[in-house]
Amino acid sequence: MSVERSAEKPAEPAQATHDTQPPKALVEFMATGWLDRPPGRDVHPEAARLRERREMLSRAHPGTYLVISAGREQVRANDTYFRFRPGSDFAYVVGDGEPGSVLVLEPSGATHRSVLFVREHNRGTPEFFTDRLDGELWVGRHRGVQESRAYYGVDDCRPLSALKPYLEELRDAAHPVRTARGFDEVADTLLARSTSDRELVEYLSEARLVKDEYELAELRKACAISKRAFEDAIRAMRTARSEREIEAAFWSRARIEANDTGYLTIAAGGDHACTLHWTRNDGELRPGGLLLLDAGVECDSLYTADITRTLPISGRFSPEQRAVYDLVWQAQRAGIEAVVPGNDFLEPNRRAMRVLAQGLIDLGVLKTSLEEALDPERLFYKRYTLHNVSHMLGIDVHDCANARVEEYRYGKLRQGMVLTVEPGLYFQPDDATVPEPLRGIGVRIEDDIAVTASTPENLSAMLPSTADGVERWIAEVTAKA
Repeated sequence: MSVERSAEKPAEPAQATHDTQPPKALVEFMATGWLDRPPGRDVHPEAARLRERREMLSRAHPGTYLVISAGREQVRANDTYFRFRPGSDFAYVVGDGEPGSVLVLEPSGATHRSVLFVREHNRGTPEFFTDRLDGELWVGRHRGVQESRAYYGVDDCRPLSALKPYLEELRDAAHPVRTARGFDEVADTLLARSTSDRELVEYLSEARLVKDEYELAELRKACAISKRAFEDAIRAMRTARSEREIEAAFWSRARIEANDTGYLTIAAGGDHACTLHWTRNDGELRPGGLLLLDAGVECDSLYTADITRTLPISGRFSPEQRAVYDLVWQAQRAGIEAVVPGNDFLEPNRRAMRVLAQGLIDLGVLKTSLEEALDPERLFYKRYTLHNVSHMLGIDVHDCANARVEEYRYGKLRQGMVLTVEPGLYFQPDDATVPEPLRGIGVRIEDDIAVTASTPENLSAMLPSTADGVERWIAEVTAKA
């Protein structure tokens, strides 16, 4: 049978169709003879910071129960699963929780008590050695109830088996409850949907709009590791025959030095670069072509970089490639210069698009005036660029996605915000409006920019981005290989 489950435990341990039922004697034998292991005494390295975030959340929602779930493993195929990553809202206020964990902030006077529901130890039970999803002999020792309370610094910690009756009591007593939905089937089923749920996820997204010094440091770390991963990819590019080899080289560094990549790597060679989210990465790499590599390392804290470089596979840009690349680079400079406090979030996009539109006219792609090209009723330049240049970045690659539009898309930039600036031009190989020498060229340049009190801080500036700089970088990296 499939082992897809919610936090509520089934009557029988999760087994695969090829498993056999253990005899009673084996169950009894496996239940005894284990040495006691003293509970761990470690504490989450950011426990104090995470407690402050929960207190902030508490102050914003007096008298209301708040339910935030980490989520469960997601099925990859039948009874195999993707590597677990907790939901971002949970990670923001608790940290790197285990699958199934649920945080409840329980009203207590003018504040809240933090109650964390976690997987308990199951040694001595049949599921200890038969449950492929939760059995500790299958997946490793859980932190358990006692250790989790100390590690996360919560007021109370309880086993997941107590979650359903706890939530039923909240529901039946008609307590005011808000929950972040979509992560825990039990919570979603038992707690009736209300408009106030939206307010909780909006609040958490908007709280993440401005990063503190710890978050900025983690993003700088993610960029630094990403640089080394890009250089691994450049070394692979010398002999790689397929995009998959590039993806594998980048991912290897992400797993060696950090948690993973923050999103599916885009390793787009040749005209695949004209497909914005090309993640198949199954194409050939051809000498003389370009490789658009859009990738970012996710730190153990789950903060991620999001960087794009377009690399000449043979080490040098052709004149046509350089012309497109330089235009995109100039547009990015204009966008980055606009990342200052008080500007609209969309101002970097407006400035970058103006440069791109004029450049498309100069290249003979657009046959119109600049004013006509930028006319909101036309926007013909978007045929060749498609996307805006920025999104928020942090614990998600597209961070703060549930924030209200007036606080995000139509809001003002504030010190501590971090956003990408990533203009691109994509000349489809079959686009008859594009001069033939430019067809099939796709270029994007992306950096991670922090809003400061004065000039923007480019967190990923250690990766060269000018055409000359990229060529020198490739030469230097390959010379050391």
